[in-house]
Amino acid sequence: MDIQTILTAFKKGEIDLDTAATQLQGFEDLGHSRVDLNRAERNGSAEVIFGQGKTAEHLIDIITSMVTHQQNVLVTRLPPETAAQVQTHFPDASYHALARILCLQQTSIAPSTTKIAVVCAGTSDLPVAEEARLTAEFYGNTVETIYDAGVAGLHRLLANLDQINACRVVIVVAGMEGALPSVVGGLIKAPIIAVPTSVGYGASLGGLSALLGMLNSCASGVSVVNIDNGFGAGFIANRINRL
Repeated sequence: MDIQTILTAFKKGEIDLDTAATQLQGFEDLGHSRVDLNRAERNGSAEVIFGQGKTAEHLIDIITSMVTHQQNVLVTRLPPETAAQVQTHFPDASYHALARILCLQQTSIAPSTTKIAVVCAGTSDLPVAEEARLTAEFYGNTVETIYDAGVAGLHRLLANLDQINACRVVIVVAGMEGALPSVVGGLIKAPIIAVPTSVGYGASLGGLSALLGMLNSCASGVSVVNIDNGFGAGFIANRINRL
């Protein structure tokens, strides 16, 4: 909201002095957190809350601030026990335990006209894949999911190539040696966002082997996000899909 709009609303009595002051400074200082209320205007979408390590009380304060200012709320990496406490204050919020994501939609988002695909190597990678899917859907994207399509059984991937090719951007999630994004990259024309996961035995080094394998992919058009960063993949996929 621009300065003139804020001052006009205050002059008409539509907002009080404290609300006007908060909107003018662009953030609300809660003591433990400073909620970035202007981020949607600067970056196109509201602040996203990283839930891990935050207390339920802190999260409730932050969400209350965002809800007061009519912002959609997305909380990532939120443990189930903390989510249960938050939902007592916000019963309309939906929590997805596998992805550890909490969503509270205040305003509707125009749906995308093109689709995003999430291709997941194995069932063990699903928490990361679901984090990517739910993030993309939170921002109004239609998402196609192709799960358990790893390189150990390529016929499963090939059976869904038409479905994948119909999408504008493709997220590929894999652990172990992280080979799946390279395979998909050699078969489709859409940009690929590769997500290494920490799934695997000892020498996978908590996802480092998959990360390095993806960074060294010989397939063109493959970009890589951090280990287990399904949110980051879903967010940038939304940006690409809406270009």
